[in-house]
Amino acid sequence: MKKAILGKKLGMTQVFTADGVVIPVTVVEAGPCFVIQKKTIDKDGYESLVVAFDEKREKLVNKPDAGQFKKAGITPKRFVKEIDVDAYKDLNVGSEIKCSVFDEGEKVDVTGITRGRGFTGVIQRWNNARLKMSHGTGPVHREVGSMGANSTPSRVFKLKKMPGQYGNEQVTIQNLQVVKVDEARNVLLIKGAIPGNRNGLVLIKSAVKAGK
Repeated sequence: MKKAILGKKLGMTQVFTADGVVIPVTVVEAGPCFVIQKKTIDKDGYESLVVAFDEKREKLVNKPDAGQFKKAGITPKRFVKEIDVDAYKDLNVGSEIKCSVFDEGEKVDVTGITRGRGFTGVIQRWNNARLKMSHGTGPVHREVGSMGANSTPSRVFKLKKMPGQYGNEQVTIQNLQVVKVDEARNVLLIKGAIPGNRNGLVLIKSAVKAGK
């Protein structure tokens, strides 16, 4: 059964197991999320839930969004996203989704936007090796290097790894383990690192490859 919830990355820490093993974890404020729209096959052609997460000042919300939040009976939220309806068929507009939908030890996939690093060179972006520091190689030692033969093919091949924008892209990390569920504080502790900046939005959902 597929489950999903929106969360906010708070940072990283570590926890100890009963036998003293250290586990690095990412702290995620997961929910509560509120259902503001339920899409159906008859009306929309497919099934999904539109959920909202994280408080937002009322004066920062435009009138259409404010009307949708008011119709659902909730305060304005910062993030709105569609999720799969598989595990939440019984939920209606205004229903609440908490972090307790996940259990300790469960495997999840986490999707987020990676930290943007701007325009970077090939060493940072693609882990290229630095050129020689002697024997006439220079004055630049961090450049791309050979771009291909001059006579044939007389062009640069497509998909060559070159400098450019690095980061700020959607990434999903699969099969991460939920170490602890703190329902009182709406917090999930997920083993390992997840993509995104601190306070960045993440989508936590049931792992698609957990059984393989």
